[in-house]
Order: sequence, then structure tokens, then C-alpha cells
Amino acid sequence: MEKEAASRSVMLIGEGAMAKLAAAHVTVCGLGGVGSYAVEALARSGVGKLTLVDEDAVSESNINRQLCALGSTIGASKAEAMAARLRDIAPGAAIVPVTARYEAASRGRFFPGDYACAADCIDLVSCKTDLIEAALGSGTPIVSALGTGNKLDAARLEIADLAETHGCPLARVMRRELRRRGIEH
Repeated sequence: MEKEAASRSVMLIGEGAMAKLAAAHVTVCGLGGVGSYAVEALARSGVGKLTLVDEDAVSESNINRQLCALGSTIGASKAEAMAARLRDIAPGAAIVPVTARYEAASRGRFFPGDYACAADCIDLVSCKTDLIEAALGSGTPIVSALGTGNKLDAARLEIADLAETHGCPLARVMRRELRRRGIEH
């Protein structure tokens, strides 16, 4: 990240932390309403390498909630459209777009990886559970977005270990499916 562009972040977290971010590689799987915002925040924060994974193309119905969705990107791969946007924001970052679905059959393309962290922003339970299992199995920390869609009170958003979640139907399903794989946290 250019020195001037990072100046406010350096004031907030310091040179050492910025150097760690610049050296980090994060993968974000799913570039929809959650993933597009997450990956843009990571790029703006100074993460040095981002792998963007999504199989979908931008559609007109995405424009109201996804950062990669513009009139000019309708029909384009979400991974490629988001990569172009991020290259404009953080020209020094390595941006790796992958137009594919993360799922058990494609796991070998992604794990093991050199990731500092993985972000699960996928909609499908089977893909989410496999991504979490693969990340944990490779020692990669993972953050998983669960049931925040269609919620009206942003103040109720919580960040917690999956075992500590409550009141979220998706989290309940994820806990059950991950327990079947021997994963409690």
C-alpha cells in the first residue's frame, strides 16, 4: 500500500502492524453481500495478498448489495470484477481472482495454502462446513459469516466462537454439521 494511502492506518495501528498486514495472505470465499465488503475492507487495510473465490457472475439484482456489482460489470465474473476494483484501491497488493466454487471436490486447489486467515462468506452449508474443516485442518484461522442476512438491527451482530452462538438458525445447522465432523469450535 502506498505510504500516503496507509498514513491514517499507520497512525492507528503502527508501522509493525502495517508490515504484518502487508505480508499477510487472506482468502475470501464468497464475494456476495458479505464477502465483497469484507475483501474490500481487507484491501483498504493493507493486506498484501488476497485470493478471491466465487463461481458466480454479477447480475443486475446484485447492484443493491454487492460492491463488485455495477452497471459496467453485469455478466462479469464476480472474482474478476472484484479483483479489478481492488487493484484500483490497492495497486501494490497481489490480487488472485479464482472463478470457481469452493467445495470438497475443489479443496485441493486451496488447501494447504499460505493463508494468514480465511474468510467464509459462502451461502451453502456443505461448502461452508468443508471450508471450515479444511482451514482448521491446515492450521489456518477462519472467520465464518453466518445468519446476518435480512437482519434489521446491526447492533445485535456478535463475533463469537461457533459453540457460543445462539438464536441463529444457520449457526445451529453449522454446529450440528461440524459436530458430525468432530469440530466443536
